Amino acid sequence: MSAAPEGRLHVVDGDTFDVGAVRVRLHAVDAPEAQQMCGGPGAPTWACGAWVSGEVRARYEGRWAVCTQTDTDRYGRIVARCLIAGQDMGAALVSDGLAFAYRQYGWDYDLEEKAAVVAGRGLHGSGVQSPAEYRKAARPRPQSPAVAGCAIKGNLSKRGAIYHLPGQAFYDGTRIDPSRGERWFCSEAEAIAAGWRRAQR
Repeated sequence: MSAAPEGRLHVVDGDTFDVGAVRVRLHAVDAPEAQQMCGGPGAPTWACGAWVSGEVRARYEGRWAVCTQTDTDRYGRIVARCLIAGQDMGAALVSDGLAFAYRQYGWDYDLEEKAAVVAGRGLHGSGVQSPAEYRKAARPRPQSPAVAGCAIKGNLSKRGAIYHLPGQAFYDGTRIDPSRGERWFCSEAEAIAAGWRRAQR
């Protein structure tokens, strides 16, 4: 990769920044989501995502960053290692317990995280769930039909009464709420007879 974004840094969240006019996601680092809460059994719940974003903003907002691209993610953002005053941002954030080593994408900061855990620095000083586990838990789980085999989803929206077939684009993301009059159908003929129309995709 040859791109090297360089410029004033604006903090979006704990691991994502605008460097000049370029959106950059730090390589091999994963910080809590902005809305993520930490804590749990035996530890008070607290807004760790907002705290991390604030700490990173206090350190780096407006400073000059020099980045080296390593990849492009599925959202079209440049993934890069970034230096501020010669210091590797990823190493600093993980070492101080403000982010996790994202080993799925690289082992660059494995030792920094282990040292932060042992010392109880930052997020490691209280009950914390990794951002990856938090995102996984937050994903909507597939909804099972009320009657086995009746898997067509009848959804009410601004466009009217629409049914979604398994495999269509919005099927998995559509939730059925019977309290709103939404329902499951066993066949397209049943849905059409009830006055519902098929989703376009």
